[in-house]
Amino acid sequence: MDPRQTIDSLYAAFGRLDAQAMGRCYADDATFDDEVFGLLGRPDVEAMWTMLCDAARAQGPGKWRLTVENVQATGAVGRAHWEAWYHFSATGRPVHNRIDASFQFAPDGRIAHHVDRFAFWNWSRQALGAPGLLLGWTPLLRRKVRCQAAANLRRHQSRSAA
Repeated sequence: MDPRQTIDSLYAAFGRLDAQAMGRCYADDATFDDEVFGLLGRPDVEAMWTMLCDAARAQGPGKWRLTVENVQATGAVGRAHWEAWYHFSATGRPVHNRIDASFQFAPDGRIAHHVDRFAFWNWSRQALGAPGLLLGWTPLLRRKVRCQAAANLRRHQSRSAA
């Protein structure tokens, strides 16, 4: 697969909330890193996307929207800017998150390394309200959110395995 096609396929699948199709875009030993998750291996990356897609789907129609722009891929690297509008499942609060993604590709064109970067404080004040506004800039809240997300992912994976 061509790296540009891989990026296009990833976000087209995300727009449809199709985590399995997203998972096929990743190499078996892929890594994913953002402000909330640090994952190793396609199974964990796909499980994260499954959990997020399930949460977006559960909110009902009209609460999830995705846009993607500035997709670039040259050789073994690529990038894209994407924005998501959704309601954060833990609080029900509306979020508009702006993310810059960078990719490194395996020789077969699948994603080997995926890094998403966004302004954590901006996200936390939308998703968490007053606690995010007051503490979103601190490492303490970032660690708490990462730990909670990891626990949620483990619970999701155990339910899926059962």
